[in-house]
Amino acid sequence: MRLALLSDQHANDVAFRAALEDVERLEVEEIACLGDVAQGGAEPAQTLDRLAALGCDTVLGNADALLLEVPTDSSEPITERLLEVREWTLSQLNSAHVEQIRSFAPVVRREAEGVSLLFFHGSPRSYDDVLLPELAGEALEPFLGHGAALLAGGHTHVQSARRIGDALYVNPGSVGISFDRHAPEPPSLRPVAEWALVTVADGTVSVEFRQVPYAVGHVRAAVARSGRPHADEWAAQWSASPRP
Repeated sequence: MRLALLSDQHANDVAFRAALEDVERLEVEEIACLGDVAQGGAEPAQTLDRLAALGCDTVLGNADALLLEVPTDSSEPITERLLEVREWTLSQLNSAHVEQIRSFAPVVRREAEGVSLLFFHGSPRSYDDVLLPELAGEALEPFLGHGAALLAGGHTHVQSARRIGDALYVNPGSVGISFDRHAPEPPSLRPVAEWALVTVADGTVSVEFRQVPYAVGHVRAAVARSGRPHADEWAAQWSASPRP
């Protein structure tokens, strides 16, 4: 069984479309979405519609939860600018879109070829948990003891894989907002849609990371016609090159 892990579209439907074209070209049988679908970019309704057409398992990310309710104890700053974009995003959605977001599960467990797969956003404990490649010790505790061969989460926009206990942990990176986290702040956004191809065969799990270039001009055009707050600043963050 081959499974496409997609995460963190952040309302960039140009990137989402590019990723799915790559998935279709490779004839991947299954898709799972790891959250943060519709908040941030210029095409929230289009991104949700494209996701709905897939009919795939989708987990709830922190940015999805923000659209349902503004948290009182967020692990990330709730700025006025963030709230402006949130209100604009909600203005682009209809009631069916909101119900679609409400249907996203905190955690999804699947079985494939006799192997247990666990999907989440930050960790199985919380969509706010952060796991970067260099972290160890206490940072790994939320990922232990779940009896799964594959642990799949997003949130950090960093493509990575590592062993945690008996499981393979995979982060597919971000479909919609790819960046070099080691670059000076604020980093340029890269016009590549990141995703991961997971293969389950003979009781083992393997992963291949994918990066699909797309035309930055298409993103800027989508932003320009969207009415999104701070549109010029958002569009200007994209580099013209897919390389860091």
